[in-house]
Amino acid sequence: MRELPIWGLMAEFTSAADLAIATRRAREAGYRRMDAYSPFGIEAVTEELGFHRTKVPLVCLIGGIFGGLAGFFLQYWIHVLNYPQNIGGRPLNSWVAFIVVTFECTILGASVSALLGMLALNGLPQPYHPVFNVPRFAFASKDRFFLAIQAEDPKFDIHDTFRFLEGLGARDVQEIPN
Repeated sequence: MRELPIWGLMAEFTSAADLAIATRRAREAGYRRMDAYSPFGIEAVTEELGFHRTKVPLVCLIGGIFGGLAGFFLQYWIHVLNYPQNIGGRPLNSWVAFIVVTFECTILGASVSALLGMLALNGLPQPYHPVFNVPRFAFASKDRFFLAIQAEDPKFDIHDTFRFLEGLGARDVQEIPN
């Protein structure tokens, strides 16, 4: 794969509404490899970028089931197989006594798998990204809104895309170096 001279182009907007309109118009123009950056979540932008479903709830469910089963069978192994003690004539496999630890292991498994699943599915930690090379990007966490279109996009042409982003009413359009 050849190395592109730039990662893409980034347009800066002053309001969330402008970013939402720009994202919709970019999607309608045929751009698909783009991302938006803002100090808070914007549902209209999220829908236009194509983020509809996440796999984190499924990962959390699987982690919870595994954690609950692990907690139950750990107690079963201890109390029935490894170190059985007949106390008061009760059965060795007293599942009622196992409920509390099983529940806690379910919560632990679900929460740990949700955290690790979220990090893995988001590609985190990511200490470096090309957008950090744009000096004005520091305002993305304060009061500015950015739309970045990647050079890998099939429709990307540096001159046409630059004019397109300027035509969206962007405050500033900059190249994102690799």
